[in-house]
Amino acid sequence: MGQLLGLRTVIYPAPDLDAAKAWWSDYLDRAPYFDQPFYVGFDVGGYELGLLPDADPTDGALAYWGVAEMDGPYGAALARGAQVLSAPTDVGDGIVTATLRLPTRAILGLIVNPHFAAR
Repeated sequence: MGQLLGLRTVIYPAPDLDAAKAWWSDYLDRAPYFDQPFYVGFDVGGYELGLLPDADPTDGALAYWGVAEMDGPYGAALARGAQVLSAPTDVGDGIVTATLRLPTRAILGLIVNPHFAAR
């Protein structure tokens, strides 16, 4: 269908957010550009590396694929047997995310981010 625009964001589960933030800050040699108790974000070459304290570590890292709009790609995944993990949600500033569990058990992340500009 050609609905995916490319990778945008990778989210790492971070049950100990302070420890994860300290490790990534040291490793990347920079502070996060977004730092809140519910999410920490780093800009890595124009892409988002996120730390999410509420994410399930057993699911591993979650990649979000960019889409121009949510309805088509989200509906296409559902029509092919994907199950909703998180319905499309505006997470702020016009950014919309959704996650689906694929029939293969993998997780597909979709994101509409009007602020993303490929470098």
